Amino acid sequence: MTGKALKARVLAAVDRRAGEIIARGERLLAVPELGFREERTAAMVEGAFAAMGLPYRPGLALTGLRADAPGTARPRIAVLGELDALPCLDSPHTDPSTGAAHICGHHMQLAAMLGVAQALVDADAFGQVGGSVAFFAVPAEEMVELEYRLNLREKGQIGFITGKAELLRLGCFDDVDLALIVHAWSETAGRRATVGVSYNGVVTKEVVFRGKKAHAGAAPHRGINALTAANLAWAAIQAQRETFREEDTVRVHGIVTHGGAAINIIPDLVRLELMVRARTLEALAGANAKVNRAVRSGGLALGAGVAIRDVPGYLPFEPYGPLDAVVARNFAALLGPEQVEAGGHRTASTDAGDLSHVMPVAHPLVGGFEGGVHTANFRAVDLEMAYVMPTRALAGAVVDLLAEGAEQAQAVLADWQPRLSAQAYRDYMARAFQEQTWDEGGGCGPG
Repeated sequence: MTGKALKARVLAAVDRRAGEIIARGERLLAVPELGFREERTAAMVEGAFAAMGLPYRPGLALTGLRADAPGTARPRIAVLGELDALPCLDSPHTDPSTGAAHICGHHMQLAAMLGVAQALVDADAFGQVGGSVAFFAVPAEEMVELEYRLNLREKGQIGFITGKAELLRLGCFDDVDLALIVHAWSETAGRRATVGVSYNGVVTKEVVFRGKKAHAGAAPHRGINALTAANLAWAAIQAQRETFREEDTVRVHGIVTHGGAAINIIPDLVRLELMVRARTLEALAGANAKVNRAVRSGGLALGAGVAIRDVPGYLPFEPYGPLDAVVARNFAALLGPEQVEAGGHRTASTDAGDLSHVMPVAHPLVGGFEGGVHTANFRAVDLEMAYVMPTRALAGAVVDLLAEGAEQAQAVLADWQPRLSAQAYRDYMARAFQEQTWDEGGGCGPG
């Protein structure tokens, strides 16, 4: 069968299942769960793979799954969806049992990934192509709950703290050559798609200030105020901002996860979680060093102990033009060329960046949503665009890449040079876990 005929058959299969794809996405929307705890979501994906007759492996990186289509030929394409949601107490879709909501659109990704798998099964496509396909439901893309994830790591349950990083560590992508994933983006308004986007990388930090308790009213002079030390550190970070180059797109932000025990006691323990983001690994290392220096200065000024635990988060995402071109052509055929925008850089981040250092990855953004991403008012407003259109585009891209003896996939891979081998990536990430401690008099440890 020609690639054109096979593609028409696969897209017709998507269209026959359009209502099911939307309904599944809406069901996933109703069960948001946080990273490495996505048991109900994983069970829904497992049930879908089983119903399709695809052999699958559950429990990867705790809650992830991989299903493999028939055939072992290379190149192999991975189609990805992400399992997790975000903490959000005020979304209309918040699950009170988890405190989470799908305010980043991962439910759409899963619906699209499963829709692609179902369409290829329905069209009996796997015997008609020159390569093979694997379908991944990936946990814990959002880098939240750092303390919880570090506890999992200390117990030996995970090694890296995001889902794709952990799957890379476990070797689950070692036999994969290319990857496709789509992402919701409310700033990609209406029925449009954006292809070829790059993203910042991230270092996440756990910072602990240790001071000395004292009565806050009667004897503050006997204490060492860890909260004041943290405030001084934050002011020093703010003072660094003019030293960051605009082209490096540095971002620094954080929260206080523990600020003291009682208002009338000088705080002796304060814990922060910080993120440092930048466009390149070099810029990320430079900005992170400045933040560490600023953090230490707060402890030095007050005589508080300081501990910094640097945790590798996401590597910068680098698009790959030859693969993006295949995806862009599929969106253009569905939406019209004028509705497909060229990429550009985003200062958000994704662990697809880790994958992009090892293999070509396409990560287009699609419209059909409104409200701010990562805010309570984020929602799909055009369900066909949000769920079905990305399914069509990804399914079409898979056929284009693998039809006719996988000619297009081979062309995409012909000039690809990985930025890191899989083993070099694992070694880099393992080295990137760093701890520094300064005892300025308050005494300190990771807490």
